[in-house]
Amino acid sequence: MNESLFSLLMKGGVVIIPIAILSVITVYLFALKFFSIRDQAKIDESFIRQMEFELGQHNVDRARVLAANNNTAIGRIVKNAVHKMDKPVDAVEKVMESSTNIEIALMEKNIGYLGVIAGVAPMLGFIGTIAGVIHIFYNISLSDNVSIGIIAGGLYQKMVSSGTGLLVGVMAYSAYHILQAEIDKFSLNVQRSAFDLLESLR
Repeated sequence: MNESLFSLLMKGGVVIIPIAILSVITVYLFALKFFSIRDQAKIDESFIRQMEFELGQHNVDRARVLAANNNTAIGRIVKNAVHKMDKPVDAVEKVMESSTNIEIALMEKNIGYLGVIAGVAPMLGFIGTIAGVIHIFYNISLSDNVSIGIIAGGLYQKMVSSGTGLLVGVMAYSAYHILQAEIDKFSLNVQRSAFDLLESLR
């Protein structure tokens, strides 16, 4: 089954090679970023509650230790904010907002390549389609009669390259939006946690 599938893919012509490379990059980037975002986007509710308590009791030093020991995005955001506790609440809020934007930018790093692949892979498939059509007409021009055998080779190349390109494009498109949804969820949770922490300072 694997050999027949490989043979079928090879009928798509040389354009299948870059499409296959893009598929590997898509899977690698998605797996790498998904697990990285999942780890960094964790928001421990007990950590937030502890921070609220310590800040409510004005135990800034203790709050700094707790934030420093939390090696997640929310930990770094809170850590930066705690170091500005001697400033007005508005200044602390701005620090948290800036830190959040930095963490989101780090999470979004390199996922833009998935968007590029989502656009490029189908275009490569389209190039394979054009190559297949050219192949059909070239073979017809060399023959006195038009037969199914002459047309079939070009049709194979046309359909396989188009289908493979679209498949990889859909994979990359889906991967991009899944990761973006995880980042959006993190952003919403951070806003909620930041609001709770800032309320404890008022």
